[in-house]
Amino acid sequence: MSQQQQFENFTASSLYCEKCKTAMPVRQRLLLVLPDREIFDYLCTGCGSSVGRREITAGEKLMAQGMAERPPRRSAALHELTP
Repeated sequence: MSQQQQFENFTASSLYCEKCKTAMPVRQRLLLVLPDREIFDYLCTGCGSSVGRREITAGEKLMAQGMAERPPRRSAALHELTP
């Protein structure tokens, strides 16, 4: 997996809030569902103001769902120790 693919589905947990003047934890709020993408708004948990947006295309959403449904990979060391 390339580094670009690794961070394509990145979700922010904190962002800089202009009102609070510091990095604050954020939560996502779904703004709009379109046939080819979903648009989310990041809200500051301190003051509730919007601090950013994120768009997820239909392809990215399908890829993220596929990764979530995959069984966890076992490491080679663990596999060698398992009878």
